[in-house]
Amino acid sequence: MQKSFNTLAMSAAVLMLAGCAQNSGDDEKIIDKPDFHSASGIFDIEALEALGRVSEPVVSPDGSKILFGISYENLEENASNRDLYTMDTDGSNQQRITRSAKSENNAVWIDGGKRIAFIYPVDGKAQLWVMNADGSDRKAVSSVEEGISGFKFSPDQSKVVMIGNVKYARTAQDIYPDLPKATGRVVDDLMYKHWDEWVTEIPHPFIGDFDGNAVTNVFDIMADEPYEAPMKPFGGVESFAWSPDSKTLVYVSRKKTGVEYARSTNSDLYAYDLATKETRNLTEGMMGYDTMPAFSPDGTRLAWLSMEHDGYESDKNRLFVLDMNSGVKTDLTSEWDYTIDQFAWAGDGQSIWFIAAYQGTAPIFSIDPATKAVTTVNDEFGDYSSLAPVGNDVVIATRHSMLRPDEIFKVSRNAAEAAMLTDVNGDIFKQLTMPTIEKRMVPTTDGKEMLTWVVLPPNFDASKKYPSILYCQGGPQQAVSQFWSYRWNFALMASNGYVMIAPNRRGLPGFGQQWLEQISKDYPGQNMKDYLAAVDYMKQEPYIDPDHIGATGASYGGFSIYWLAGNHDHRFACLLAHAGIFNMEAQYLETEEMWFADWDMGGAFWDKDNAAAQRTFANSPHRFVDKWDTPIMISHGEFDFRILASQGMAAFNAAKLRGIPAEMVIFPDENHWILKPQNAVMWQRLFFRWFDRWLKPQSQTTNE
Repeated sequence: MQKSFNTLAMSAAVLMLAGCAQNSGDDEKIIDKPDFHSASGIFDIEALEALGRVSEPVVSPDGSKILFGISYENLEENASNRDLYTMDTDGSNQQRITRSAKSENNAVWIDGGKRIAFIYPVDGKAQLWVMNADGSDRKAVSSVEEGISGFKFSPDQSKVVMIGNVKYARTAQDIYPDLPKATGRVVDDLMYKHWDEWVTEIPHPFIGDFDGNAVTNVFDIMADEPYEAPMKPFGGVESFAWSPDSKTLVYVSRKKTGVEYARSTNSDLYAYDLATKETRNLTEGMMGYDTMPAFSPDGTRLAWLSMEHDGYESDKNRLFVLDMNSGVKTDLTSEWDYTIDQFAWAGDGQSIWFIAAYQGTAPIFSIDPATKAVTTVNDEFGDYSSLAPVGNDVVIATRHSMLRPDEIFKVSRNAAEAAMLTDVNGDIFKQLTMPTIEKRMVPTTDGKEMLTWVVLPPNFDASKKYPSILYCQGGPQQAVSQFWSYRWNFALMASNGYVMIAPNRRGLPGFGQQWLEQISKDYPGQNMKDYLAAVDYMKQEPYIDPDHIGATGASYGGFSIYWLAGNHDHRFACLLAHAGIFNMEAQYLETEEMWFADWDMGGAFWDKDNAAAQRTFANSPHRFVDKWDTPIMISHGEFDFRILASQGMAAFNAAKLRGIPAEMVIFPDENHWILKPQNAVMWQRLFFRWFDRWLKPQSQTTNE
């Protein structure tokens, strides 16, 4: 839906400042930490919902303090809230500095650590706020008409870039002003929807002057450009990098529209010169995703993550460095066969910290830009998920596992163990007996070994028989590492009496590019054999009840369930699919990101000379419905525009018409994920009700 430059220029004017409103709307109920007491001593849905969610640790400029957030949910209010905390970098002196009705987000230190800037709503619109480091004297410093979704100050703090939306799609009234109540959307090109929204606006970077009290002179550095920056649907402030001299802003954008946008992942890094207002492309000719720019501390080098191939969204994330003087680009990870998730420069610029999925976990590594030598800094059991360097040899990070959500750790370059700085949920876990985790190496049908996580119930007794559930990962290229999920929570599933089987099947990162790439254009192939190999391997254990094994998964995992439904040869007693692909031909034309469908499916179903595509569509799950014989539950959100809810409805109808026991739950207000607290609890209850019905024949489920 490419729009005229005039339309965008007019809409950019919406992002103007009208004054500093200070009404925070704090008369609403404040969500605090619940007073949780376990009645059973087992990890259950109530314990899951009571957990505090730690996020975004930021180190103060002098390295003495850490700013972070903790979120709690309230089931009655059907909402969550995030407040801000500080502590010393040794974990002492923890203090809560906000207690508000709405969440403070994107919080950073300013004024040398004397103040904090953050996002908070004013009259329902997110604005930029500042306050003292102790939480006092808070005030809004922006009044953007439609609000902002992120910001980043220049190093000298005289400028700030803010993410604001500009109008993109025409409304009915733009076309026919005499029809003020008409609601029809007129669409003339692709990418008219994305993940969970109709694309009526797109984000743009706006730069304003900041004097410590207000943001003024705001302007759109991409005025008249019909392109996103940052990129939808997940791009944020990590898409921007200020040069240390505050004269240049580097931003990420995929400067394409319509069909070209829908079929390409070719984003670039653009450098905007504040003095000349000129923009230049720093990654011209690099054809895949280029993201996450970060200047070295001295500004002589720019690092970023870069994928090689256009259209392949799960390609290897390479770590590149650009010499700002010579223009030479260097791939630091040319000899590293794993994809990088995130990185950060050390304080002296002589090394770069990074996190990557590696052999079933996500450790912290360090790389020397001069030699390309990679060092494992900390690979203690778990997944690291954020990086905030302190000087040259220390980094503050969050870490989680399948048994514990994120806490903040201090990782030192030369220390064998990381120091745990927070224990936000320690009081809850002290009340609980948790499952145990085992690592198994399962032989595959093609002579390889596959790391498979096995999660055993609390108080496990190997002399007993247990029902089990095979977990099928989504993505399809997302790691089955030591992840913690508030929806697909293995600790919760195991605590309900199930042995969880979680294979790192073909197509997952952390085991080299060959293992990762095998799944592309082979959805029903080797990775499905990997799943069945894991089940057959675990059935040999005397504690596994071979007659009561289920399988579940979401997204590509949902596709896996639908495919296995017609191809499992009586291995499973019941199945559950969330947001899965049922009909590949329909999915090819229903989804929005066509690069994904083209790369992973191999192309269009009407291309009869394309052997890869024809193989994909010939093996679509819906073509095996005649072999379905297993009870199946289906869930989907109606705001899911990536995999439409009609896919789930079609699968449910097929099961019922075949006379197979089936149940379906459709959430009219959810997208690809089930996020609202009460919906999340409902989904968990239905999940266990379904599996208990078919896998625990002796149990009497009553929570209908």
